Amino acid sequence: MAVFSSVLPGMRERRSGTILNVSSVGGVRSFPAVGWYNASKFAVEGLSEALDLEAEPLGIRVVLVEPSGFATDWAGNSAAEVTPEKEIADYAPTAGANRQSFRDNVGKEPGDPLLAAQAIVDVAHEIAPPKRLPLGNFAYDGILEKFDAVRADIAARESVSRGADRA
Repeated sequence: MAVFSSVLPGMRERRSGTILNVSSVGGVRSFPAVGWYNASKFAVEGLSEALDLEAEPLGIRVVLVEPSGFATDWAGNSAAEVTPEKEIADYAPTAGANRQSFRDNVGKEPGDPLLAAQAIVDVAHEIAPPKRLPLGNFAYDGILEKFDAVRADIAARESVSRGADRA
């Protein structure tokens, strides 16, 4: 918010600009063991979408950058993990397994930070940038899978959903 407040007055004055907001595939779909991370990225997504709707008529665009796993030490030494006071065995196959997978794959993530950086620089210079820039196969496929799953889930109860309005 502080960055938005700093850059938006000049962008409004020029009637142009692009804000690149770094979210994550975890801002579109959740994963076991990182619910708080997902919540923070979901907030980035909602704020960015709202700002884009407000500022686009002024020539200002907001691009959500949504990377998946990149070799950036995200889950390594830079991760501040809160260890639960008591491990709950029921969550071992979900949150526990995912947490272990994050640890085991530090440095082995498929995403190349240099290629991602170049993609971000390139999109920053586009005249009509996209609203979303998934980076990495897992992000691209995962986001589309989430959208497909939401569509199927909602469509299964269409009559109930539509029936909640006054006639």
